[in-house]
Amino acid sequence: MATEEAVPAALNYIPEVVLKKRKTNEQWAVRRKLQQEERAKRQKTGNFIIKKPEQFIREYRDKELDLVQMKSRGKRIRSASVTPESNLLFVIRIRGKTDMHPKTRKIPYALKLRKIRTGVFVKASAGIMEMLEKVEPYVTYGYPNVKSVKDLIYKKGVVRVGKERIPLTDNNIVEQELGKHSIICIEDIVNEIVVVGPHFKSVTSFLCPFVLNNPEKVLQGKKKRFEDGGDSGNRKDKINELISKIN
Repeated sequence: MATEEAVPAALNYIPEVVLKKRKTNEQWAVRRKLQQEERAKRQKTGNFIIKKPEQFIREYRDKELDLVQMKSRGKRIRSASVTPESNLLFVIRIRGKTDMHPKTRKIPYALKLRKIRTGVFVKASAGIMEMLEKVEPYVTYGYPNVKSVKDLIYKKGVVRVGKERIPLTDNNIVEQELGKHSIICIEDIVNEIVVVGPHFKSVTSFLCPFVLNNPEKVLQGKKKRFEDGGDSGNRKDKINELISKIN
């Protein structure tokens, strides 16, 4: 009886496309791992920036000088400068907190201006004007017209509902949050701010600070007063020109 020849087992066929995909995935995994290691290394080294003693001294002196200057500005406030020309102000923060004393910082924080190039509507009063005068190098402000108010709210309006920030595009959200004040749509919000109505505080609390642009570096953050060629201080009705450029 002839011996039967052993039949060779069939080789598993793997399509070339699959093999190429495997190789690509392996290469991607290696690159990804190297990127993560490099990022971890940068973060580790970045957290340990060694400052020279001279830098600490300079920062301390800058902050102490800022406090002295803030007190000095508060003392020399003239009655004319604290008398608002309109009931409505729009305030924009133009500088950071690097050389700002903690006591100075409390004022923009109280106005919800925690970041550069954010703006808020504020009800003008002698007290508010005095506060703004104290932090003048860090803010610019003025009297917005109806067009500026409408443009800001419709283009940049964001509201806080619970812990969420939601773009202001839905009248249902407005009615849900402010309906008890007979404010049921976005146009009602515009009107309440323009006329500085009885529910102005509720409306501005509902609105988040407006995050503004800075095309072609319209705002340089110069401490010099606007009327002297800088960026800070009271622009009066010229704030509308600035709003149109950075909105």
